[in-house]
Amino acid sequence: MGREEQITDERKRKLEQLRKAEINPYPTRFDKKHTCLQALKSKLGAKVITAGRLIRKRNLGKITFCVLRDETSDIQIVFQAGETPKKTFEFFDKFFDSGDIIGIFGKVIKTKTGEISILVDKVEMLSKSVLPLPEKFHGLQDEDDRLRKRYLDIAMNPEIREMFVRKSKFWQTTREFLLDKGFLEVDTPVLENVPGGAEAKPFITHHNALNTDVYLRISDELWLKRLVVAGYPKVFEIGRIFRNEGMDAEHLQDYTQVEFYWAYADYNDGMKLVEEMYKKIAKDVFGTLKFKIREFTVDFSKKWEIYDYVAIIKKMTGIDVLKADLNQMEKKLKELKVDYDKKGLNRNRAMDNLWKYCRKKISGPGFLINVPVELEPLAKKSEKNPRVVERFQIILAGSEIGKGFSELNDPLDQMNRFEYQKKLREQGDEEAQRMDKDYVEALKHGMPPAFGFGVSERLFSFLENKPIRETVIFPLMKPEK
Repeated sequence: MGREEQITDERKRKLEQLRKAEINPYPTRFDKKHTCLQALKSKLGAKVITAGRLIRKRNLGKITFCVLRDETSDIQIVFQAGETPKKTFEFFDKFFDSGDIIGIFGKVIKTKTGEISILVDKVEMLSKSVLPLPEKFHGLQDEDDRLRKRYLDIAMNPEIREMFVRKSKFWQTTREFLLDKGFLEVDTPVLENVPGGAEAKPFITHHNALNTDVYLRISDELWLKRLVVAGYPKVFEIGRIFRNEGMDAEHLQDYTQVEFYWAYADYNDGMKLVEEMYKKIAKDVFGTLKFKIREFTVDFSKKWEIYDYVAIIKKMTGIDVLKADLNQMEKKLKELKVDYDKKGLNRNRAMDNLWKYCRKKISGPGFLINVPVELEPLAKKSEKNPRVVERFQIILAGSEIGKGFSELNDPLDQMNRFEYQKKLREQGDEEAQRMDKDYVEALKHGMPPAFGFGVSERLFSFLENKPIRETVIFPLMKPEK
C-alpha cells in the first residue's frame, strides 16, 4: 500500500469516528464573521470567528501551530495547552488534517516571534478532506497536473489565486470603461448557420430540434453590426469565441473577447479610445503602465507608434506586397526560413506570413495601419489609397493584441469582397470568410459609418507575461488515459 493510500484510509477512519460520535463532518453552514485578513488587522485580544482551509499542521506537544487560508490571506492559528480548552485541543489533534475546511473561534494574539495569530478557543469541522493536499515544498510539479487540477493549484498557490482575481477585474474594468462611454452591453448568438466576422475554422455541431448542423461562432462582429443597422449607436459584447485551430502559447480554441461598435466614428477615433482603454486596464488592474513581456519592455505611457504594414515588410524583407506576386513572396519566405503552411498558399497567406516574420521584432505599443484590402474583407477602403483599408492592430511585444477598423457599410462592395473570399475557399483556403447574404441584406437597409474593435483575453495573458493557457482557470485538456 502506497503512502497516499495509507493517508486516505486513515482519513476515512476519522470520518467514520466523527459520524459515530454524531458529529457531522459536512455541516450545512457556518456563520463566518471575519476573513483571515480582517483577523490579521484586528486589535490584539479581539474575538474573531473565521473559516478556511487548513494548510499546515505542526504539533509540538503542548502547542500546535497551523496555517489557515481563505480567499483573502493566510493566518497562523494556535492551539495551546492551558489556553485552549482541553477538549478542543484533543478534538483537533485527533480528527483534523491539512486540507480540511474548518471554522474557528478565538482571539487575536501576537506570538513570541511577533507573528499575529489566532489563539483557538473552539473549532468546527466544516468539510473533511479525504485526499491529502500536494506536499508543501513540491506541490503539483507536472504542468498538465497543475492545469487539470487547477482547484489544487489555486488552493496551494496564493499567487495563482490572485492572478484570477486580476483577470476578473480585467473584464470588470473593460465593461465599466465601455459603459461609462455610453455603450450598451448585449448578447448575440453563439450558435450560427453561417460563421462570419473572422478568418478562422469553426467548430461544427448538430442542432437536434432543428435537425440541422450549426457552427459555434468565430466572432460576434456581424451580429453586433446588425444592431448598429437597427439603430443602436454604441454596442458591445463580452463573450466566448470558438475557433477550431492550432494551440500555442498565444492562442486557444475557446476564449473570451470583447467587441464593440461605435456609429459615426472611424478608425482614427477608435485609436484614441482604444489607447485610453488599454491604459485604464493596465493602471486599474496591474497598477502600472510599464510591463516586461518576454524579451520586450512595453511602456503604455510612451507615445504610441504608427507602423505602416507595407513599408515595414518592404524595409525588413525587400518585398513590396502591393506589387509582388505569389512566387516572389514564397521565394522570400523560403529565403527567410519562415515556417508556413504550403497547402492552399495564396497571396493573402504569403503576405500574412511575411508580416508575422516582421512583427516579432516590434516592441510597441503602437498601431499597425495600411493593411492591403485583400486581407480585410470587412473594413472600409482608405480614401487616400483604395488598395489598403482603414484598419489598425495593436502591436505589443511582437504580436497583434486587438484589431479595429472603419466598418465597411457599402453593401455592394461587401458582396464583392465576400465573393472574393468564396473563391479563396474554393481554392483550398479553409479560413477564408463565408458568404453571409443575410448580413449583406442588413447593410442594404443602411448602416451608418462606424468603427469596430475587438480584443481577447490574450491581452491579459500578455500583461501577466504568461502563456495564455496558464491564465485560463480550466483550460481544455486531453482526457487522461
